[in-house]
Amino acid sequence: MILFLAARKLIVRLLVFGLLMNACDQKEKNGDLLSEGEKRHRDYIRKIPGKDEHVPEEVLAKGEVLIAYAGCYDCHKIDKKSKGPAFKDIAKRYPIQPVYRDLLARKIISGGFGSWGNPVMAPHPHISMENAQTMVYYILSLEYED
Repeated sequence: MILFLAARKLIVRLLVFGLLMNACDQKEKNGDLLSEGEKRHRDYIRKIPGKDEHVPEEVLAKGEVLIAYAGCYDCHKIDKKSKGPAFKDIAKRYPIQPVYRDLLARKIISGGFGSWGNPVMAPHPHISMENAQTMVYYILSLEYED
């Protein structure tokens, strides 16, 4: 069991490393036309290319409620950085796809660090995988909210 958990952690870290390397390889054309603040923001977001899947409204509504009850707003805000990244910044980085839904759901449950600079996200082992995935769907949907 311990070997399985260690292998699982290694696979997740390799996946995250590969995603980050892919994001770092993406170079924006006409980068010289961006202001210094825009360049910093672009580097902070590091958008991962991909098409978004449709998520039913009832799933998004449930995710919003789960986030409110889980205390996520203690460290995250919708549209500005707090202790952790803004939910809209997370939504700008990741496309709505099962692989990123599962990756972020595991981060909610297990905790994480390094993806958004220095903040450390505490683990939330009391949240089920299904609920964490629903929460992630809501967060990723915020890219389109005005």
